[in-house]
Amino acid sequence: MCGIVGVLGHHEAAPIIVEALKRLEYRGYDSAGIATIHNDRLDRRRAVGKLIHLQDLLVHDPLPGKSGIGHTRWATHGSPTRGNAHPHRSGPVAVVHNGIIENFRDLRADLAAKGLMQETETDTETVAMLANYYLSQGNSPRDAAAQVLARLEGAFALCFLFDGEDDLLIAARRGPPLAVGHGEGEVFVGSDAIALGPLTDRITYLEDGDWAVLTRDSVEILDSHGRLANRPVSRVQLDMTRVDKGGHRHFMGKEIAEQPTVLGDALAHYAEGGQITLPEPGLDFTAYDRISMVACGTAFYACLTAKYWFEQIARLPVEVDVASEFRYREPPIPGRTLAMFVSQSGETADTLAALRYCEDKAATIASIVNVTESSIARASDLILPIRAGTEIGVASTKAFTCQLTVLFLLALKAAQDRGVLGRQDVTKHLENVQSLPGLISQAMALDEQFETAGKGLAEARDILFLGRGAMFPLAMEGALKLKEISYIHAEGYASGELKHGPIALVDKTVPVVVMAPPDAVFDKTVSNMQEVMARGGKVLLVTDKTGAQTAGEGAWQVITMPPCASELAPILYAIPAQLLAYHTAMAKGTDVDQPRNLAKSVTVE
Repeated sequence: MCGIVGVLGHHEAAPIIVEALKRLEYRGYDSAGIATIHNDRLDRRRAVGKLIHLQDLLVHDPLPGKSGIGHTRWATHGSPTRGNAHPHRSGPVAVVHNGIIENFRDLRADLAAKGLMQETETDTETVAMLANYYLSQGNSPRDAAAQVLARLEGAFALCFLFDGEDDLLIAARRGPPLAVGHGEGEVFVGSDAIALGPLTDRITYLEDGDWAVLTRDSVEILDSHGRLANRPVSRVQLDMTRVDKGGHRHFMGKEIAEQPTVLGDALAHYAEGGQITLPEPGLDFTAYDRISMVACGTAFYACLTAKYWFEQIARLPVEVDVASEFRYREPPIPGRTLAMFVSQSGETADTLAALRYCEDKAATIASIVNVTESSIARASDLILPIRAGTEIGVASTKAFTCQLTVLFLLALKAAQDRGVLGRQDVTKHLENVQSLPGLISQAMALDEQFETAGKGLAEARDILFLGRGAMFPLAMEGALKLKEISYIHAEGYASGELKHGPIALVDKTVPVVVMAPPDAVFDKTVSNMQEVMARGGKVLLVTDKTGAQTAGEGAWQVITMPPCASELAPILYAIPAQLLAYHTAMAKGTDVDQPRNLAKSVTVE
């Protein structure tokens, strides 16, 4: 979840590293730091909090040198203090790290017996201390790093910088992603291509277990067995690495506004010409008896929504698991299972571990990802890109609606493959899907209503979200969005479960957001809503004009959405969930893009 940058360049490294770290700050913003080599001497600067504090420090206390490493931190071991901030240094070596060293206590005990004592609470310092020890035994930096890597257990991405070595970086990957950027007589290291986009468009992605010895003129990559590895150089599209707010106050606001465009791109990619076309090698859903879907967070709720579509439209059984629990319950995977993994970053550690569990068990492994060069994508038989473009806001918005759109199209293809829907039926559904970008634009035009509602929700300490059918996962997603960025406690429930416990929470101080498009279970949802109002609850009803006329009387507030085909309501009604969270957070004055304790890419378990 932390962000790593390394530079062997022709110009001062610190400003380059700071700019790259800005592009990685979504990975962590508890603290940040830089180390450089100048006149053969290692030096560093570190600061607590967001990157701006490190920038201020560097103005008053510059850090010269054309070789350096940088880090933006999401704390795992040790609180966010200057002493725990990266880079960590032990004697002549500095290290930045993303991940967790699981055996750091044993290593520390061994080092303590050799007279090397830790100064911080972090597991990362142990890596630097171990490298220092091997250097003190007469090893070269390369050999010292190799011996360190051989002793580490856990998941990590590492970059080493050595005193007296201004033309050497050593990088290693076991789990979290790491990429090498190739320049003209320069070389760069980054946690992903976003960091390196302004520096180069030529990227080599390290494979799991790789480590690299880098100079300005050479890149030597070795695999986990120490053998030379021929990893390809990829050309990245520079527009995919653009990171700016495009005139919006927040990345989240920009990304909400981009949804009509990116959904249109996804539809053009998968449903051009009135038929569904998948990337090679494609999917034939007659080859599967069931689907196993695995994801975390918002992507998990996208999977729960897709379960309704696959089962109702295609009559194909689906199991959905949260990735962090999946492999630990050791589920049986029958041979005719399609294993589907959904992740915005494609680097989610728990989801990747679940994918590894399914290897050699499932008939096919498919990934629905936003980054086609990611670890999850590269480990899959079929990559299904969601085409959302770079998403920086920690609270996922456009990636969620793109995930839902791709999943819905897959459900249609499954129904067609299995003979549940005929060609005309699929064509009708596709016509409905093509209307989504326009409907979303109409929903976003209601922004003032969402702002008014957000100001009212900002006064609450607890909020409930209700939905039935495919709107139940959306209720959970709405609650997740709200608590992520506004820090208000919120929970999403199936409306029918209200009387089985949650209704005890209802009083005039607890707003209840009801997602209720007029669908097959609308009357049931309205009955549950009436139960809330009968107990003094404040109902915010989100429905269309027909629903508002039928059930709006007595509600605290009603937001009237454009009408849409009922099966597409979870995609369209994601917009109210996002805008309510956004405006509530704005009213509370919280950090919308970088909410406390969270990071965008969860690369550790």
